Amino acid sequence: MQTQTSDAPDLAHTHARPVHWLTTATVMAAVIAGAGLLQPGHATATTPAPHAAPAPDPAAAAFPLECAGAGTTVYKQAAGDLDGDGNPETVAAVRCASGSGTPPSGVYVLTRGARVVATLVSPDEALSVADIEVRDGVVSGNLLGYSSKDVPRCCPDQQRQVNWRWADGKFVRDGGSGTPAAESV
Repeated sequence: MQTQTSDAPDLAHTHARPVHWLTTATVMAAVIAGAGLLQPGHATATTPAPHAAPAPDPAAAAFPLECAGAGTTVYKQAAGDLDGDGNPETVAAVRCASGSGTPPSGVYVLTRGARVVATLVSPDEALSVADIEVRDGVVSGNLLGYSSKDVPRCCPDQQRQVNWRWADGKFVRDGGSGTPAAESV
């Protein structure tokens, strides 16, 4: 029998040996394992969390104060969600701008659009507000007043701590004796 010889180079390295199969199997297993680890996670539809609107700006509000052309001054303010709707309201202590004395204050609740929605303290009560804050849906304030008409308007001689809570569709004042409930506008 005669063997045929090839003019091509020797292809002995093309014969598969067990070490070649083992190397190929190891590489393929690594590729498959890597592909399993790099698969994307389950797709889920998410709705972006709604962002609460910013608290109303009292500078943009029209307060129900009679100031005879003197203008108004917002001298205290605090913001927080008072009615549990997820949007903050602003509580503003406002008085007529004056050159001297301590004019009576009004304390108002503003909602979106800087709209006055409640009066917590009416200027008719002849009170001023030393401080005001909103915490956990409760408005707290330190009210200053006068024991008689003989006390100079610059120097209040009485004070009482009060709180307002939203209940049954209105703000209810507690604290201090004889204080009426706040009126809604």
